[in-house]
Amino acid sequence: MDILILGGTQFVGRHIVLAFLAGGHRVSILTRGQSLDELPAGVERLRGDRGEAGGLDTLAGRNWDACVDVSGYTPAAVQASAAELRDRVGRYVFVSTVSVYAEPGRHPVREDDPLLPPAPAEQTEVTGASYGPLKVACEQIVQEVFGDRATILRPQIVAGPFDHTARYPYWPDRAAGGGGETLLPGSGEDHVQVIDARDLAAFTVRVVEQSVGGVFNVAGPRLSWAAFAGVLGIRHPVWVPADALEGLGLGFRELPLFIPESGEQAGLMDVSAERALAAGLTLRGPEVTARDTRAWSAGADLTYALTPEREAQALAAWREE
Repeated sequence: MDILILGGTQFVGRHIVLAFLAGGHRVSILTRGQSLDELPAGVERLRGDRGEAGGLDTLAGRNWDACVDVSGYTPAAVQASAAELRDRVGRYVFVSTVSVYAEPGRHPVREDDPLLPPAPAEQTEVTGASYGPLKVACEQIVQEVFGDRATILRPQIVAGPFDHTARYPYWPDRAAGGGGETLLPGSGEDHVQVIDARDLAAFTVRVVEQSVGGVFNVAGPRLSWAAFAGVLGIRHPVWVPADALEGLGLGFRELPLFIPESGEQAGLMDVSAERALAAGLTLRGPEVTARDTRAWSAGADLTYALTPEREAQALAAWREE
């Protein structure tokens, strides 16, 4: 099949490109050419910016079996690509997010749960607050334009090699940092859930090959934090209660992936992937994700907000209290 990827050089898109290539498909990517590109030479590189007038001219006269949109963040950009490709791709797969849900405290979060109000069509600024509403608006555009030829994927936090967000990699890197005590958030009974980028990519290929439409949460195994610590190989955990973390100046940035079980967004660590699993999503073991991420991140020179010095200071301050 001939596949067009909007984006494709970074983390999630890179895995999707590699998965299509592994399946024997021909891949073209459309990018602005501003990011590091380490993709195989056989990938066709097209240059364009759908945020600008004429930014999709390079696609003129071309047809693809499917388009996978991994870089659609604003309604205007997605409207442009959807209109341009309406009659020239067989299926349009839009990579969205579980951040679209209006009631993230639900357990579990399912595809039919209420969504946030969509962002205005003219909104272009992507922030923590606008990210979900923008993706809702983008989903609606894709569904309106492509109908049953649309597939919406709503991944959980994505993990695995090439993850320069430095969220998931913090944990396998911290576990590999030697012996001694490791500050861990909560009591061990809270939960963590991610999706390996390679599992997301394989499912993306599957929905294209099988022409599967609809909306799918894409989430991996749900683990207690105690089990996650075991997967990572942390031998001397020191559990700091959730209500003490804020006073220590430790939040999601310093302790990525941690959402307290009692928090308003706890459902985002309890995302149901039953529909995707029934459609062929397969999941590798959490230990594989941890091992492979560490193998990559060991040479990635990532920077983390919680340094060993700050971690030690936080532990000392908590114990003093």
